[in-house]
Amino acid sequence: MKLTKYILFLSALAFSSVKAQDTVRYTGKTLVNADYHHGQLSPVMGVHSIQTFRANREHPELAENFGWTYNHAPMLAYWNNKFYVEYLSDKVGESIPPGQTLLQTSADGYTWNKPEVIFPIYRIADGTTKAGRTDVAKDLDAVMHQRMGFYVSTKNVFLVLGFYAISFDAKDDPNDGNGLGRAVREIKADGTYGPIYFIHYNPGYSEKNTRYPLYTRSKSKAFVEACKELLANKLMTQQWNEEADRKDPLITLQKQYKAFCYYHLPDGRVVGLWKNALTAISNDNGKSWPENASRAPGFVNSNAKIWGQKTADGNYATVYNPSEYRWPLAISTSKNGLDYTNLLLVNGEITPMRYGGNYKSYGPQYVRGIEEGNGKPADGKLWITYSMNKEDIWVSAIPLPVNDKASAHVDEDFSKLAKGKELALWNTYSPLWAPVKVENGTLVLKDKDPFDYAKAERLFPASRKVVTSFSVTPKQSDHGLLEIELQDEKGMATVRLTFDTAGTISAKAGARYKNFMKYTAGETYDIKLKLDAFTRFYTITVNGKDVLTSLAFQPVATVSRIVFRTGDVRRFPDVDTPADQTYDLPNAGESTKEASYSIKYLKTAGF
Repeated sequence: MKLTKYILFLSALAFSSVKAQDTVRYTGKTLVNADYHHGQLSPVMGVHSIQTFRANREHPELAENFGWTYNHAPMLAYWNNKFYVEYLSDKVGESIPPGQTLLQTSADGYTWNKPEVIFPIYRIADGTTKAGRTDVAKDLDAVMHQRMGFYVSTKNVFLVLGFYAISFDAKDDPNDGNGLGRAVREIKADGTYGPIYFIHYNPGYSEKNTRYPLYTRSKSKAFVEACKELLANKLMTQQWNEEADRKDPLITLQKQYKAFCYYHLPDGRVVGLWKNALTAISNDNGKSWPENASRAPGFVNSNAKIWGQKTADGNYATVYNPSEYRWPLAISTSKNGLDYTNLLLVNGEITPMRYGGNYKSYGPQYVRGIEEGNGKPADGKLWITYSMNKEDIWVSAIPLPVNDKASAHVDEDFSKLAKGKELALWNTYSPLWAPVKVENGTLVLKDKDPFDYAKAERLFPASRKVVTSFSVTPKQSDHGLLEIELQDEKGMATVRLTFDTAGTISAKAGARYKNFMKYTAGETYDIKLKLDAFTRFYTITVNGKDVLTSLAFQPVATVSRIVFRTGDVRRFPDVDTPADQTYDLPNAGESTKEASYSIKYLKTAGF
């Protein structure tokens, strides 16, 4: 009897172990400190973050010609040697009509075209009602709400999709299953677009009472086949769950889980991920799922999207906001697609929200990568897209394999590095009005954005004693700002030098600054900064002359990166900031006089 019980106990234990292994889980020890925008996470080495679109109500011609300030939920694909980003846009706030969907393209991921309307404003028929509400449509436009953006068929037909939804007021849900239907059109190799059709109507809608015909009306057999192929793909249509009718037979798992994405494991099973780090595994390619998804053990994720995929190096990655806030944007990696072991920084910036609006959350959020089958970038990197503050659109390129440690000290002269590869080991944050680029053999940080800044940082081996040598050539001395910091792995600065707006170079000394010399526009300053983190003493030499010996303004055990930034440290928002911003910032669409700083070289060494 005892032996039988023991065998049963072992069987139960083995079964529970198998179950425990067959779920996505985070087993790392790193957690986020959301008091900091970067969460005190170590950055992935070589990440480039690029703003593709900057909202501008005052100067629509500098944005997308509409001046709309709610821009969110971007999707990403790579096809025909181009990147494609689709995002939805509302005039001011989330789900307040009118809405439309726009598209951007880029050959290299760094330079993007002006957004084009891919799914235009759609007028709802007067008299339209919606289940569960007493409202009656009158002069009402639809809003867009889509959890899926692109599909590439097995015969290489490229489809872009959007969902026309009904939202009567600021609190009405566009993803309640009561919208019109899902629109589709073809993107052709020459850059033109095919006509708009509906690929799937919601109950109560058909060709008879909508603007666009069903896809089967198309004269393109290849387009029709691609649509049918998509409709038969259970993993793809699972992404339609929220917008579809709650009993739509197209949807396999009809629970109200949000923002589905998926990837295949080596054994062919499929991992599904939803908001709040819900996860489940399908054994039959999405034709069936467990009755309920469960929260991935160890993952911290709130009501923002989580992205997962197999990466080009054969590993796996999840990218998400690992806090109860929509910052920072972080990555966790896995060798087998189930056990995630680390947590590193992708984007730890939050620019000021220039325009208030309904449900506009702070931070880099709603991340999406390239879904299986939707292309593989030629550079082999992991590319993602996301919105900042539900206002601006960004992409980030993450080198593989994911690494947060520099293997050697820096010895880089930008004029001698391989063209186009000069910033391969640098982390860059590059807004449209504050770009980071290599020009004429120098690293150049420009800035005409009163709300954002350019930033370039370089990791080096963690050092208690370090000498950093670099040059700075300011183009001006009467405006602009450049801050240079030595930081530890958590982003804690210990030394800060500043080229200020009054032509002075200074160093932070506790709550004050020490002004130690003047600078002149167009002059090159060769700077050597020697730090002993243990004693906190550092010395600065400029153009061969000793100019300052001082104490670091806050203690760190070691330093492992140098940061060049054209703006002050940002602390707002923080964990106590109210969720909703109802106001606009003054002069939100205006630029300032451009400042520019050039860096010819960087060298680091221990001593």
